[in-house]
Amino acid sequence: MLFNSVTFILFLAIVLAINFSPLSWSIKKTNLLLASYLFYAAWNPPFILLLFLSTVVDWKVAQKIAAASAAATRKHWLWLSLGLNLGMLGVFKYSGFLLENFSYLMSLLGFELKFADPGLILPMGISFYTFQTLSYTLDVYYRRMDPWHSFKDYALYVSFFPQLVAGPIVRARFFLPQTLKQPVVTFSAFSTGLALLVIGLFEKTVLADALFAPLVNEVFATSGSVDQGSAWLASLFFSGQIFCDFSGYSLCAIGIGMSLGFKLPINFKSPFAAIGFSDFWRRWHISLSSWLRDYLYIPLGGNRKGKTRTLINLMLTMFLGGLWHGAAWTFVIWGLLHGIYLVIERYLKQFSGPQSLAAQKFLQPLLALVTFTVVMLTFVVFRASDMTQAGLLFQSLFAGTPSPPVISWNLWTQLVLASMVVLLAVQWLLRESIITDVLAQTPVLIRASLLSLCLLLITIASGNSDAFIYFQF
Repeated sequence: MLFNSVTFILFLAIVLAINFSPLSWSIKKTNLLLASYLFYAAWNPPFILLLFLSTVVDWKVAQKIAAASAAATRKHWLWLSLGLNLGMLGVFKYSGFLLENFSYLMSLLGFELKFADPGLILPMGISFYTFQTLSYTLDVYYRRMDPWHSFKDYALYVSFFPQLVAGPIVRARFFLPQTLKQPVVTFSAFSTGLALLVIGLFEKTVLADALFAPLVNEVFATSGSVDQGSAWLASLFFSGQIFCDFSGYSLCAIGIGMSLGFKLPINFKSPFAAIGFSDFWRRWHISLSSWLRDYLYIPLGGNRKGKTRTLINLMLTMFLGGLWHGAAWTFVIWGLLHGIYLVIERYLKQFSGPQSLAAQKFLQPLLALVTFTVVMLTFVVFRASDMTQAGLLFQSLFAGTPSPPVISWNLWTQLVLASMVVLLAVQWLLRESIITDVLAQTPVLIRASLLSLCLLLITIASGNSDAFIYFQF
């Protein structure tokens, strides 16, 4: 059930109607829980069992951890949670990848092993909801919170439909207190929530799918090298596509949650206006980067155990962050590249001194441009079907080939390029702003006019819309 579908709009209307009815808060929470499972069942009903299994196990494990006094016992229960959640990810997401690479390794040693393709379907959103249940167990283990008193509240936290299949990844101690009493949804909050939904759908259907995706697909569907101009345009446009696709989903999720009275964390904050790679990861997929920081990087020692260990921790964290995205070497290399950038940046920072205001005004836009360009190039690896295609595209980017242009330089291409330039300019202008604040400060007439235009363009472009990219993760 896609956000950009008539079925979902009808589904949401029914959920909202019940949520604003005079029924008790307990009944409304039950309705939200059932609606969330129905929403998930629309993708593939049997996978509800996996979602429920993960929910129940971490609920019980957290109780056992809290009740145990011995450190060893608490750790044993934690390992059970880690084993189940990461085991499910391993089986459904990485089994084919691991078997393929093991077979290749054995062939290098002279052993020919052939494994049948497991043929497993990847459960929608498994990477997201397993990280949510894990964060609950880990927070109880680290004594950051006590086990929650209501299983229904906890099950709603795990399965809350706006962000279930593609985030943002929400922490239990952020979400669960919101279930204690029915939130008061003001007209301002409700209208802002619907505005975020419209903006998110505009980013997805108009910018990501109608403008950027067709030209990107033309280049990445080509087997072999392409002309240099098309390679650069496709790299630039894919950066716009993946941002608008994923940011669009996050805005939809946040907006729907707000219209129901729930706050969800901001997941993007003008990432293409980042100055440096640490800044980029404070702005891109914030819920994942902060999760990796709090539950992986810091427990590994963070930057507290010397320079060498800090660099190792950075590389390991980004390696696993890349692998989280998918079972392919392209994602692994993408994560490792970002790890290398962070290591280089940390090394160079020790040579930087205080700067004057004039120097900052000159250097900041330049550093932002360099950051975006390098990030854009890593997205080539992210989008490529394999490392061979990535290598050919890099060859096209920096050496070029005498082949005819894949992307024609016509009025449509110029319109798409202008849209990308506007997107970058808006992010730079709003780099320190939160979108909800921007909406609140926009005059009502201008806001209504822009949202009406967005709705019109969404209606025109909706026939070309695809599933969100991050559904595959």
